[in-house]
Amino acid sequence: MRGLVLDFGGVLSGPGTDAHALVEVVAALRERGVRTAILSNDPGGPGADRLRELGGGRFVDEVVLSGDVGLAKPDPRSYRLVAQRLGLEPAQCVFVDDLVSNVRAAAAVGMVGVHHERPDVVVAELAVLFELSADDEVPATSVPATSAAVDGVTDWGEGDTRR
Repeated sequence: MRGLVLDFGGVLSGPGTDAHALVEVVAALRERGVRTAILSNDPGGPGADRLRELGGGRFVDEVVLSGDVGLAKPDPRSYRLVAQRLGLEPAQCVFVDDLVSNVRAAAAVGMVGVHHERPDVVVAELAVLFELSADDEVPATSVPATSAAVDGVTDWGEGDTRR
């Protein structure tokens, strides 16, 4: 696997999530050259600037918002688009989402789908899929900045419905 694509609401933000655990996984994967992205059904517009700022290597390589591109999950074109932006084929990507319908749609285009129900299970599944071991550590310099970047966007609380 050469790419990791994460949903935002329900995976990185909201009840039942653990952004800090995923921050560490994303940082470790990026250190190994894995391309990363957020694919969200966020409506875009000026209110999504903080989410967009997570791209460009600050947290992930790419941020694709449905409101910006005119495609929303589970449309198969949204998964193909995010893979293309990562410079990968869908079959080279793992997709994580809390909605089963979105995971199934990603799998239908060739991605490996991971259904997010519990953060610890998702982290364990990603460790297997990307062959991470206990020796794979996050570079000490990337955790605080990355974690702070995600904290600034994940504090929308329980009312967040962005999927």
